[in-house]
Amino acid sequence: MEDEPEAIADRQQDNHGTEQQHREDGAGHAEQVKVESDRGGHYGRKRPYEENRGYGYYEHREDKSFCFFSDNCDLHFKVSRDRYSGYPLTIEGFAFLWAGARATHGVTQGRVCYEMKINEEIPVKHLPTNEPDPHVVRIGWSLNHCSTQLGEEPFSFGYGGTGKKSSDCKFADFGEKFGENDVIGCYIDFDSGDEVEMAYSKNGVWLGVAFRTTKEALAGHALFPHVLVKNCAVEFNFGQKREPYFPQPEGYTFIHDLGMEEKIRGTKAPASKSECEILMMVGLPACGKTTWAIKHAESNPEKKYNILGTNAIMDKMKVMGLRRQRNYAGRWDVLIQQATQCLNRLIEIAARKRRNYILDQTNVYGSARRRKMRPFEGFQRKAIVICPTDEDLKERTLKQTNEQGKDVPDHAVLEMKANFTLPEVCDFLEAVTFAEVQREDAEKLVKQYNEEGRKAGPPPEKRFDNRQGGFRGRGGGNYQRYDNRDGSRGGYQNRSGDGGSGYRGGYNRGSYNQNRWGNSYRDGGSDPRGGYNRNQQSGGSYNRPAPYNKGGYNQVFRLIIVYKKQMQRK
Repeated sequence: MEDEPEAIADRQQDNHGTEQQHREDGAGHAEQVKVESDRGGHYGRKRPYEENRGYGYYEHREDKSFCFFSDNCDLHFKVSRDRYSGYPLTIEGFAFLWAGARATHGVTQGRVCYEMKINEEIPVKHLPTNEPDPHVVRIGWSLNHCSTQLGEEPFSFGYGGTGKKSSDCKFADFGEKFGENDVIGCYIDFDSGDEVEMAYSKNGVWLGVAFRTTKEALAGHALFPHVLVKNCAVEFNFGQKREPYFPQPEGYTFIHDLGMEEKIRGTKAPASKSECEILMMVGLPACGKTTWAIKHAESNPEKKYNILGTNAIMDKMKVMGLRRQRNYAGRWDVLIQQATQCLNRLIEIAARKRRNYILDQTNVYGSARRRKMRPFEGFQRKAIVICPTDEDLKERTLKQTNEQGKDVPDHAVLEMKANFTLPEVCDFLEAVTFAEVQREDAEKLVKQYNEEGRKAGPPPEKRFDNRQGGFRGRGGGNYQRYDNRDGSRGGYQNRSGDGGSGYRGGYNRGSYNQNRWGNSYRDGGSDPRGGYNRNQQSGGSYNRPAPYNKGGYNQVFRLIIVYKKQMQRK
């Protein structure tokens, strides 16, 4: 799978009406504070701040019991204080995402079970009415090194509320549908000869065996309880409750009741920030960043890397195991905008969690790299630079467009090329690694990029501006095409590439609509100047909202400018 072409608009302001806010307790876990009435029950209670509890408080406690922990779940899955229940974020684009969590311990022997209850189908009024299965849960077992997307890779087994079972992204009918207030029992049997059987029940009624694998195939690896949810709050009984929801079948033992020697501990989170690593990818769209990130994560399973990028988020928006852009023709711009909003929030959450990360963005601007790394102070911060030859870049770009149906507008790539700078070891980067060509050759390539981008000139619609001071400059009338961002910030500041996941407001060059990318190709999403409003006469960056008919409107707008200039000359 080729890398994500979008340059993400990082740290974007939340202008869509926040439905919930988050605060961090001393253990570094985000807690939800109720703001909107569409939640309910105990999800709205604030958790008191406990200053004595630093990083690792719960990790120190966890060896005494079997439960869920934040290092075994997606960043947007919120584990409750008791560690036996949880719910996903549902604001903005998060309502499109699956959120997964895996238990701390797995099993390799015996006949073991646990129960899961769907406590609530969380209202998500902002989802489109045609959203398929807005509330659904998938429950089952997976290996420690599997992703949180239950049922979408080998040795990951899930039964979903749509009445489907899946493993390795192969879906088949099983059991019956389930939803709010239903209790699903999950059973695993290692005592059936050479096979391992996984079965389910619904509200105490046995549904039968859903999956079989062999002990030889498992090769001694443990299978862990695993849940994947979309807009549902769930609660678990691993055996810690005095009474089960429903009696377990004869011969099965709740996993909580097993001795610690009979359970296998999953990968623990790093003990301190200094042991955590964040790798910042640096490179143009389609150069191979995502490919490198995925391979590196797979080659180092003990690191449990969280890949932060819109490609990874789109993987969590799947419908029946299929990526949405293939199913939702014409909605790609909406989806990428939602993914960008999610990514911005996840990066903020990530900086407060003790994990290992790969930041899968273009990061071609030096000032953006500094800003993005600042919240991760105390981590091992490293840059991974990918600079393929022009021939390889063109080939990879074509492959990405053909396979994923995505394409970055030419002008946005030229913006990035003109402003591309190579990272250096400095106060916010402890190391810089060149994954393909080495620094000497990379410097030559980047120099070529800079020249190519600067010769290209601005997009046609951005060559004129009737505001005082000339074209986008904040002093003087000199035309400046590009903004280096490491020095003066005068001149043209479209700031594409480093942070935008879409070009806000694009323009229509002939029949090619550049506004397919939802959000802004801006690496300064939190820039207080905000977007340019046509009602304001000066200031602000020029970012047109999407819902215009830009071809006709822009033509009229240019004619007005020409007319005004002619009147001034008279």
